[in-house]
Amino acid sequence: MLLGLERGFVRLVSHQKGWEKNAKDTIVLLKHILGPAAVEIQHVGSTALCGICAKPIIDIVIGVGGLNDIKPYIDSLKQHSIIFHGEDIVGQLLFVMGDLEKNTRTHHIHVVEWNSLAWNNYINFRDYLNAFPEKAKLYERCKQKLAFSFPCDRVRYTEGKQELIDLLLKEAQLWREKSR
Repeated sequence: MLLGLERGFVRLVSHQKGWEKNAKDTIVLLKHILGPAAVEIQHVGSTALCGICAKPIIDIVIGVGGLNDIKPYIDSLKQHSIIFHGEDIVGQLLFVMGDLEKNTRTHHIHVVEWNSLAWNNYINFRDYLNAFPEKAKLYERCKQKLAFSFPCDRVRYTEGKQELIDLLLKEAQLWREKSR
């Protein structure tokens, strides 16, 4: 299984069956460490999308009652090589796993308030693209074009996806509301 990518670089690989098991094992570990502080933990991001290429980094989202709920666990997480990287996006905390000496990341663990807009966006995006493979393929083509254009510039790669992500998130929210 291919897993890990040097920070700042973009490389897409075909979907790996081992990503799901790795994510499940990581979730079990996180639940063990965090106990009731974690309301819910989910595998999200492109590695959670069936059949499309992705950067070989597992994205996990942890839903908590409040962001401060995670702070007492920072040292316990560090003992398991889960390193706190601060508030990478307003209202979200980031933890990373990987070979930090080689500046390689294998996991991005996002902490957000459970059932917040950020939480729902992560879940809705994953579920919508898995329910509509043609939308997932559209997203994949966008990512491939950007990865080709910006292999050494993760910021521009990420910025380039944002317009399509915003459109797909709107569609996903409408889809979720109709399916309730």
